[in-house]
Amino acid sequence: MSINRVNISGNLTRDPELRATSGGAQVLSFGVAVNDRAKNQQTGEWEDRPNFIECTMFGTRAEKLAQYLHKGMKVAIEGKLRYSQWEKDGQRRSKLEVIAEELEFMSRQDGGQPQQPYQQAAPQRQATSQTPDLYPGDIPF
Repeated sequence: MSINRVNISGNLTRDPELRATSGGAQVLSFGVAVNDRAKNQQTGEWEDRPNFIECTMFGTRAEKLAQYLHKGMKVAIEGKLRYSQWEKDGQRRSKLEVIAEELEFMSRQDGGQPQQPYQQAAPQRQATSQTPDLYPGDIPF
């Protein structure tokens, strides 16, 4: 069994870019800065060390979120990691990115409370009895 899940929260490093594939699918690209706390060995002080993470979101969610996201906004993201390789100008290139599936606004937009999570609706299962439905993928062995 393999698990590919990632949760991050941080600030957007730039305004998101919305583009469309040749097939018309919407693609939203944005960066998130996530701080790690580490103790400086020379001074003994705790420091924030930023990690810059590239994120991509697809589909109608991407199109709708593009109008609300902006540089500096604090967000929480749940998704999966994707590694890509390609060649450009004779040089091999690669990147590791988060494919965002859920995004929650953590910043206060207008002085009010943070906005609710923006998630894709999960398919509804109809239960016919009091016992939960089990599927082969739900069993961990």
